[in-house]
Amino acid sequence: MNSFSISPQSADNRRWLGLVVVCLAQLMIVLDTTIVNVALPSIQHELHFSQANLTWVVNAFLISFGSFLLLAGRLGDLLGRRRIFLAGVALFTVASALCGLAPNQGLLIGARFLQGIGGAFAASVILAILVTEFPEPRERARAMSAYVFVAVAGGSLGLLAGGALTQALDWHWIFFVNLPIGIITLALGRALIPRDSGAGLGDGVDWLGSLLVTVSLMIGVYAIVQATDHGWGSTQVLGYGAVSLALMAAFLAVEARVASPIMPLRILRLRGLTGSSIVRGFLVTAMYSTFFLGTLYLEHVLHYSALQTGLSFMPWTLTVGILSLGVTARLVDRFGPRRVMLFGMATVVAGLVLMSTVGAHTAFFPTIFMAYFAIGLGIGTSFMPLLAIAMADVPTADAGLGSGIVNVSQQVSGALGLAVLGTVAANRSKSLLSAGHGVTASLLGGYHLAFLIGAASAATGIITALIVLRPAGAHGAAAPAPEPLPVLAELEPELERQAA
Repeated sequence: MNSFSISPQSADNRRWLGLVVVCLAQLMIVLDTTIVNVALPSIQHELHFSQANLTWVVNAFLISFGSFLLLAGRLGDLLGRRRIFLAGVALFTVASALCGLAPNQGLLIGARFLQGIGGAFAASVILAILVTEFPEPRERARAMSAYVFVAVAGGSLGLLAGGALTQALDWHWIFFVNLPIGIITLALGRALIPRDSGAGLGDGVDWLGSLLVTVSLMIGVYAIVQATDHGWGSTQVLGYGAVSLALMAAFLAVEARVASPIMPLRILRLRGLTGSSIVRGFLVTAMYSTFFLGTLYLEHVLHYSALQTGLSFMPWTLTVGILSLGVTARLVDRFGPRRVMLFGMATVVAGLVLMSTVGAHTAFFPTIFMAYFAIGLGIGTSFMPLLAIAMADVPTADAGLGSGIVNVSQQVSGALGLAVLGTVAANRSKSLLSAGHGVTASLLGGYHLAFLIGAASAATGIITALIVLRPAGAHGAAAPAPEPLPVLAELEPELERQAA
């Protein structure tokens, strides 16, 4: 009997190897969000896309990904997170093959939509898997640091990979590269991620609520991505936005009545989850503005190649990577998640303000280097504490739903921020151009304004965090020492006993 048992050491190694597997899946998904951007001109030329239709290569993925996150997270709670994760990776991998083989516009856009669904199913349960596999606070902090590194740094790696693959081979390979990664992730996931049965479907499935929330998010994200082309005040955007809000209101009304809701409304009363989601929204808006508009600045003003642009983000990527090795976890352990998070967000503000000073002949070092270093330092020290706060009070049975809410807040705010700041930058550049300014000066004027608005968004996040993420007074009062470890007890009550 004992010869078949798993030793504690083996089980512990399996958990950490399982972390590598889910991070590999997250990397594949994040890479795909930026790797495609570099190849868009080649895709347009070969498949004869119009400029308007070309945006659907990106938007099809964004819409389906953002729409299915909440539903997929809850299905993970009910059917088992391992099952949903593996199904998502499998669908994403098959859809990637279809994208690479696509001979026409329709098949490519349809395959990208499927890719988004697969990505949503895999990504929605990753945080839930981490929370349940790493219940001890210090280990959870290390696991979440690794997740943050992959989630944040993967975007710049996508630019590098996209530029290299497109230049060396062709655009088809930006999708084919997912195949070996997906197959390896599936094989290792089956072996290393423990089975979980989930709560089951004994009480039935809230099909109406599932349909309402998925369609509501789909229409809402569609309205956001269309705002760039049609304007925020257009009938199309306002109409779809109103329909999305009406469907979301109907969804909440249904959830308050049904016996087994897809989203029990009790989860919205978790202050850490809802508060951190709002704060994360402001921070992600700032981050996406830097990533997208910073890329445009490097390529259109400084005339960097795709590969040079990807390399320019290395101060950001490497800083987040170094912090993920345990630095942020130790800082949180020493000073508490709230203080570390606030420091990080303030650093993001400083980096964005510095980006608003760049010009047509700004050298990479020191200005751009220091701006990206500051933003990387800020993201690396704020995202992990925000995740820890979000998931700390979520019951294990609802971890998938909590993970879905975290992902939805990030995806929707990222899409919204990108659309708003992209529109602001474009409108500012157009007004400067019509006033007689040169093309470069007009572009810079638009980018500067967007960077400052991004900084204001991160600053608003700081104010929001100070209001809605207040320390738990009862825990603070019980602390025998000034701050260090007992502050982390706000997140995990058992840590207070360990610290004592």
